[in-house]
Amino acid sequence: MALPTDDLGWLTWLAQRHDARLPQLKELNSLYEGTAPLHYLHPEIQRELDGRIQPVSLGWPMLAVDPLEERLDLLAFRYPEDDDLTDASPEELASYAADANLLRVWRDNQMDAEVTMAHVDALVMGRSYISVGTGDDSDTPLVAVESPLEMYADIDPRTRVPRAALRRWREDQDSLARLPEQYATLYLPDRTVWYDQGPQGWRETGRDEHGLGEVLVSPLVNRGRTADRYGRSELTPAMLSLSHAANKIATDMMVAAEFHAIPLRAIFGIGPEDLQDADGNRQSALQVIMGRLLTVPTETAGDVKPHEFQASSLANFHDTLNQLARLCAGLLGLDPSVMGYTTDNPASAEALKAREVRLIRRAERAQVAFGGGHRRAARQVRRLQEGGQEDPRAKRIEVMWRDAATPTRAQAADAATKLLTAGAITKRQAREDMGYTPGQIRRMEAEDQAAAEQDPVRLIADDLANRASVPQPEPAGVA
Repeated sequence: MALPTDDLGWLTWLAQRHDARLPQLKELNSLYEGTAPLHYLHPEIQRELDGRIQPVSLGWPMLAVDPLEERLDLLAFRYPEDDDLTDASPEELASYAADANLLRVWRDNQMDAEVTMAHVDALVMGRSYISVGTGDDSDTPLVAVESPLEMYADIDPRTRVPRAALRRWREDQDSLARLPEQYATLYLPDRTVWYDQGPQGWRETGRDEHGLGEVLVSPLVNRGRTADRYGRSELTPAMLSLSHAANKIATDMMVAAEFHAIPLRAIFGIGPEDLQDADGNRQSALQVIMGRLLTVPTETAGDVKPHEFQASSLANFHDTLNQLARLCAGLLGLDPSVMGYTTDNPASAEALKAREVRLIRRAERAQVAFGGGHRRAARQVRRLQEGGQEDPRAKRIEVMWRDAATPTRAQAADAATKLLTAGAITKRQAREDMGYTPGQIRRMEAEDQAAAEQDPVRLIADDLANRASVPQPEPAGVA
């Protein structure tokens, strides 16, 4: 199929492709939110229990996403030095510090809070997006996260970057006399076009001819494959089948608690046809049981005897849920205790750390995957700031992530101190390893400088220590 040649053609084509994927995206979103309908429950039982027993959702899809997302903390962006700058000055080496300009743009757009939503959407629905555009201030371009429920970007199979993107949304009106207003934004390589939908269809309301030659949308793709550049959800079919089974067992347990956890009474000598409701209507067998009353007809007329049965145990449900929790935890790389499975002998601290290894590796893989989209968005911010010119350094932008592992503060401080004492790292790197933000590090360096000016001997000692920690080239002629 040939690609569209005009703006409205692109809008229609992208909307059709997006609509074809929306049902699956909405289902994944409802599964994560715990609002999806219950599986494995017989329709007849569901009709009889209408309103009496609510389906139980254990929230396992949320546990498949949230522990992973909680380890994806983006700190800042930085420009690394070239690999061949072995004789770089301290000022050049300081380019490892977070870029203050990009950090300012990031925070002015509230992206330190917004990016969490983008990561959650990408893990749940396979992808999310970051859009960039010109703002009122040329030094502060607009940066926003976009939901895959509203945006679709078509990926060029040759370049593996978007060749066009479309975002559609609607704003519901308070007045019942007016229909919801629908809007769209079309992103093309040299322009961004805005539309609203009226009686005659889509109508252009404005455009931005930025002329950058690239679409100002960057996908954050989760678990992409070579044959599927649009990503896949962390809610895999295997995980969801276990989640559905667990929800069904938990709901069955509530039904069993309704019928059998409280002692059941029985009357021998009468049948269900002998019981009526307040309106004189005959009750069904299930309605009688739901009233915790069992009727057992006998051959002897008039021989009516009451009886009370012993309450049933729910231990079989507990054992089944524990087994499903262990299986699901193995798929997700989580400790079974996260899924609600507990034992009389809790794991030691060392065992818990060992069980985190797979989750840490998953988080590090996600940082690499999402880092590409973040770098592309940061580079586009710099191009808009430079009036369309390409900053050669922007191609080397790095994303600074918080360590995906979970060492205690004391462990991180001990490791950083030992490396600093051995001369393997500088004081600045030690502070980064301990989790201090770039702003905190700059403030500490200013305080160090102020203290050193009052103590010249300390200033000389710190300078010698930093120089010793920087790798030096080997002398010529040394094998």
